Amino acid sequence: MKIRLTILFFVLLLITQYEVMGQQKGEYVMGIVVGNDTIIQRMVPEIWVYPERKFANKRQQQNYSRYVAKVKKVYPLAVEARILLDKYEPQYYALENKRDRKKLMKNLEKELLDKHKEELKKWSISDGKILLKLINRETNRSAYSIIENFRGEFSAVFWQGIARLFKNNLKNGYDPQGDDRMLEEVVRKIESGYY
Repeated sequence: MKIRLTILFFVLLLITQYEVMGQQKGEYVMGIVVGNDTIIQRMVPEIWVYPERKFANKRQQQNYSRYVAKVKKVYPLAVEARILLDKYEPQYYALENKRDRKKLMKNLEKELLDKHKEELKKWSISDGKILLKLINRETNRSAYSIIENFRGEFSAVFWQGIARLFKNNLKNGYDPQGDDRMLEEVVRKIESGYY
């Protein structure tokens, strides 16, 4: 009986090895020959591991769930902002005439408002704060510097004043290791498909 189980084990092991090798067919990998052995080197995608969240009570768990839902709602707009910035920034700086630059920004602003106006009306102040953080994360620039570059210093100061009325700051940066650690964790989970 033990011999049969041993043989079955080795047959299953060979089958799994054959399947793994079949999946690798056509891939080029690096290898180092050491003596008579070959050591295969492969690039492994980066994996983020987060500890399981422990909540002291049900209220904390509900707050975290709400926060995740807000980030999931806001994150696509931050990605869209990065894409639009990458697309329109070269066009903006290619224009030499100030009037043409202003016209480009007005058209883009009108297009964005037509697309997202109804959705943005339903957002809370905390949704806006999360959006500003995520735009900073995606573009590596503060909202203040983006407004200042494209709309001018006066407009940036004006919108900074409006933001300050709602206890926000357009100049705040994004700190994934510090204050924005939980936001970074949620975004990475969204990007990996966990949420």
